[in-house]
Amino acid sequence: MKLSTKGRYAVTAMMDLAIHDQTGPVTLADISQCQGISLSYLEQLFSKLRKEGLVDGVRGPGGGYRLGKTANRISIADIISAVDENLDSTHCLGNQDCHKGERCLTHHLWEDLSIKLYSFLDDITLAQFVNRPEIKEISRRQDTTASRIANMFPPTLVIN
Repeated sequence: MKLSTKGRYAVTAMMDLAIHDQTGPVTLADISQCQGISLSYLEQLFSKLRKEGLVDGVRGPGGGYRLGKTANRISIADIISAVDENLDSTHCLGNQDCHKGERCLTHHLWEDLSIKLYSFLDDITLAQFVNRPEIKEISRRQDTTASRIANMFPPTLVIN
């Protein structure tokens, strides 16, 4: 099993959103700049996350996205599943037809790994992860170079 870019980026974007959610809606442009994820790719991911109720869009000036549930109710597995990421480690994707239409010798091993992997990711919530001190420090470092700083201090209007 290899977690694709889709799953990794979705988790990263949701962590960024969870960290900054208390200050109001977060724009995809801010997430894109902070995390180095293409804006168009984020739009595709957030469309799927919105359909699963993990994020809510906020329209208008100052709009963006907010968490659709509290961070302690969103697991990493929820995020990965929402973007259609497959956590199945079997060669046959769980169809039990891995070897000439039958189960292969190692099917149960990979099936057990898939179950454990899903369980591991399902036991970690966004709140648990973003509250780790090292995650907060990384976020502070990223924010110092991001547009969020510029947004906190808008340019003053100069009239001649």
